[in-house]
Amino acid sequence: MNPPTEFLTPEECAEVDKALLTSHDKFTTRVAIYALRSLKQVALQEGVAIAALQPEQIENWVYQDSSLQAGLDRQFRQFFSRLVISSTKPLIAAARELNVEVEQLTVPQVIAWFEKEGKAKLAQQ
Repeated sequence: MNPPTEFLTPEECAEVDKALLTSHDKFTTRVAIYALRSLKQVALQEGVAIAALQPEQIENWVYQDSSLQAGLDRQFRQFFSRLVISSTKPLIAAARELNVEVEQLTVPQVIAWFEKEGKAKLAQQ
């Protein structure tokens, strides 16, 4: 497991940086990768699939995550909880598209999905 101060490994950050994404989409991708890792832990702890997790379960886990406690106030933890909860939607969409469970998604698959979505947005403009 990564040290508590790291949300992504340096390798994961480099993969996201190489992706053909806007800055906003790179941020969203990084959050989704961290969220996937976190959601796997929440689902394991709760004994349910990621897709079945309730927002309250995710929020409770974020509030209990020791790596998010030091020097962070309640408002930040609430904000961060919302980021993790928001990441479930694109992760579930990516998993459905790939015909796998969310728990089976890999970092390269998440990055590729966000790249595909980013290209689709650009094509619509």
